[in-house]
Amino acid sequence: MKSQDETLEEWCRLLLRAFELEDLQVDVNEVLSLAGVAAHSVVRPAAPLTTFIAGFAAGLASGSGQASDAASMKSALDVARTVSKAYSADAAGENSAPPAAGTSAGSPSPTGTSPTGTPGE
Repeated sequence: MKSQDETLEEWCRLLLRAFELEDLQVDVNEVLSLAGVAAHSVVRPAAPLTTFIAGFAAGLASGSGQASDAASMKSALDVARTVSKAYSADAAGENSAPPAAGTSAGSPSPTGTSPTGTPGE
């Protein structure tokens, strides 16, 4: 009988083949970690939604040539993790805003949006 890790790695490879992305390296544990952060910081159903949006954002960045596949995935996972944790902090009354995508905390956003991602704020 396969372990859960073996099953997930096999499933990941199968999906990558189905989408003709065999050369893409996916850190399954990082994706699962993000899902856990979202589930515990927001609500449980936020886990698949968060990982889907992070993956979509990574694909857009990589596909447009903004960054390599690995850099795009790392950045998207980092942003999603930061936003999830900030959401939890906001819910707890700490009121901290996450940095906008592509920026670090305290640095201005290159797109002219505020740290919350709202234009003109």
